[in-house]
Amino acid sequence: MEKSKLKTVFVCQNCGKESPKWQGRCPACEEWNCLVETTVTVTKNASGPRLDTSNVPQELLKIQKDSYTRTAFPIEELNRVLGGGLVAGSVVLISGDPGIGKSTLLLQISDAITRNKNGQVVYVSGEESSQQLKMRAERLGVSGGGLYIYAETNMENVMARLESMEPNLVVVDSVQTVYLEDMTGAPGSIGQIRECTLRLLRWAKKSGVPVFISGHVTKDGAIAGPKALEHIVDVVLYLEGESFNSYRILRSAKNRFGSTNEVGVFEMCGSGLVEVANPSQFFLESFVNGAIGAAVVPTLEGSRPLLVEIQALTSLAAYGPPRRISNGVDFNRLLLISAVLTRRAGVGLYNQDVIVNVTGGIKISEPAADLGIAMAIASSFRDARAISGTVSIGEIGLSGELRSVPQIERRISEAARLGFTRCIIPASSKKSFPGSSGVEIIRAGSIADALRSGLEKVSRKKEPEAEQDV
Repeated sequence: MEKSKLKTVFVCQNCGKESPKWQGRCPACEEWNCLVETTVTVTKNASGPRLDTSNVPQELLKIQKDSYTRTAFPIEELNRVLGGGLVAGSVVLISGDPGIGKSTLLLQISDAITRNKNGQVVYVSGEESSQQLKMRAERLGVSGGGLYIYAETNMENVMARLESMEPNLVVVDSVQTVYLEDMTGAPGSIGQIRECTLRLLRWAKKSGVPVFISGHVTKDGAIAGPKALEHIVDVVLYLEGESFNSYRILRSAKNRFGSTNEVGVFEMCGSGLVEVANPSQFFLESFVNGAIGAAVVPTLEGSRPLLVEIQALTSLAAYGPPRRISNGVDFNRLLLISAVLTRRAGVGLYNQDVIVNVTGGIKISEPAADLGIAMAIASSFRDARAISGTVSIGEIGLSGELRSVPQIERRISEAARLGFTRCIIPASSKKSFPGSSGVEIIRAGSIADALRSGLEKVSRKKEPEAEQDV
């Protein structure tokens, strides 16, 4: 005999921590004012737990491994991030800032399924009406044949509709808008989101139909509401980019069916997200060879080498203490490089404002870009320019030494493909690079050696003196 009773708990909307009483600050994630009162039903079986005979443990040796069938999209950048295509029965979470292009990408994915597989796609829209999606579809050139728009937020109605239609793909946009009537809490609360996602997951595994879910992110970049969603779903994708820039990067933070080291590069156009086949060329399209305060760095986005331009500007701090401003570069990394340049390379930045920017809206987090950042800062401070056709690779240590970074050969090959002829690398790197034909390899043991090898003074013509009246 089962007995049920109601119980009140306080659930953190940021991390999911449950507390028996309200607290101003969550003891787990230390966020303020995030505990919400939630009523849960506790069921107890007086006769003890019952054994489910329909599901029995299996010996790992005797389990048959089924080959996962993948559906390849005509969007190669998306296939790259997914690991070759979409696996049947998988649940994929796409998150990103509002207005970054999540709904646009999901609509393009739905159109690709209907065109290639001649199947049915159910697009559950909780944020936009059917008329709004129709307007976007016309702008993107989506015909709409086989694509069914279902404007509904009640999860019970959604599951009943999916059982009756048997689609080839399901899209839920977004998970923060759907809810279950038998659960307390507003749509978007951690309890509602978790239970709705679990129901979609169970249905996807049972039916073998893949499900795409979109989710918003907080100001810190985490998925809004529950971080637990990342543990429930099979694939977690982040769509990143700046609102003022047209480029978007699709990253994989979790992938049970492939690598998480791949990224896809897109450009937001009037017709939707267009894949960028050669992103290095796009990011360097406005690069001026020999410009003061600029350096080119071969960075890795996943396993793909990208050449990006780093710009720096130094100016005398006329008011107050000197400032450090970074855009696309980790701020603490900028402080480290500035201190090493001042202490170990004779670049006196103690009274200088230092501003560093990565063009194209790209964010660089790997230490391999340290030398390029230092070259750009020193170029601006000394009014010198990087020698024509030079790229810089290397991590900077606190003693001013240059440390080797992984996959240097791939970076050099990408630089050679785009016409660069000189590459400054750490002296501790391996001796030979078979793919570096046509590129002069310059080895530097310290940041001071790299600056001497990579910068040259700008020869300025002397201005003619003005004639004086006698």
